[in-house]
Amino acid sequence: MRALLIGGTGPTGHFIVGGLRRRGYEVTILHTGTHEVPEIPSDVEHLHTDPFSEQALQDGLGERRFDLCIAAYGRLRAIARVMAGRTERFVSIGGGPAYRGYMNPTLFRPAGLPVPVDEDAPLVEVEADDEKGWRIARTERAVFAQHPRATHFRYPYVYGPHQPMPREWCIVRRILDGRPHIILPEDGLTLAAFGYAENLAHAVLLAVDRPDAAEARIYHCADEEVLTLRQVVEIIAAALDHELEIVSMPAALAVPARPLLAQPSTTHRVFDLGRIRQELGYRDVVPAREALARTAHWLVAHPPKPGGVEEMVLQDPFDYAAEDRLIESWRRALAGMAEVRFENEPGYTLSYSGPGGRRHERAFE
Repeated sequence: MRALLIGGTGPTGHFIVGGLRRRGYEVTILHTGTHEVPEIPSDVEHLHTDPFSEQALQDGLGERRFDLCIAAYGRLRAIARVMAGRTERFVSIGGGPAYRGYMNPTLFRPAGLPVPVDEDAPLVEVEADDEKGWRIARTERAVFAQHPRATHFRYPYVYGPHQPMPREWCIVRRILDGRPHIILPEDGLTLAAFGYAENLAHAVLLAVDRPDAAEARIYHCADEEVLTLRQVVEIIAAALDHELEIVSMPAALAVPARPLLAQPSTTHRVFDLGRIRQELGYRDVVPAREALARTAHWLVAHPPKPGGVEEMVLQDPFDYAAEDRLIESWRRALAGMAEVRFENEPGYTLSYSGPGGRRHERAFE
């Protein structure tokens, strides 16, 4: 059996390559050749061409045909056209921005993508609402027009080794630089679907294993546990044995946290994983908390260059002097607030029995 992986040098690529080889596939990866990853065995065939150019793809592939094509990178519409008639099975990878409200939560009233969002939720249909999401939704339709039996995955944000935009670096670098605190908006309570690279590759390989179930289907894939931004910070700090005070501010003031939030809003982005769990039997290979710790340690061992491409893409200037001034100003503002006492202080309701709740005078059996 012969498999073509378009991409292969990103975060999920080497996991997919390894999984295909274990399943008996002879694997070819097609990518630009700009960089390689050491985890891919040297005997894997590489085709170096431009996956964003339809003509370059045609020229690079020649008359080759494959039993399976997994398109994880490049211009997906062009890839789908070129691979029509060249492969028995087509698996493609897109993303969550196809959903109406993913990039522009104000399209809903009140603002925010519905939580959780399932695969049948409305997609972006109007270019003016979200140009990127509109293009992604059109691309999905084009894929199924060329390959009606295709399987398509909507990825969340991917994390792990070889991520070219390593969000976790915003936390790890501050720890390595000895920062005592980090600013988060609204106590860091935003929830967003993320996927550790090994988990996402596992999801894609499940579709390879179960072709009948996965035929003509769209799936979410992501870590099963959805962590808040605050939990992400606390897990990474604990993994690196560092005390990091979280300074919570209103979102409008928490400017340094923008690269961590990756959107102007603190609304949530949570994927419903019911379909892939029920139809393909998905479960995380690596639990999210362990995956974050692994990612943190990998970044310590492979730190991005200060001011380099990764930090440019993240748009985090690591301007600690400005952060310190902001924290000082915020604390002065809090200290200057007049104390307000309630004649009858609000409670957490009589149904609440956790810390700080009303103590019951007798226990019920």
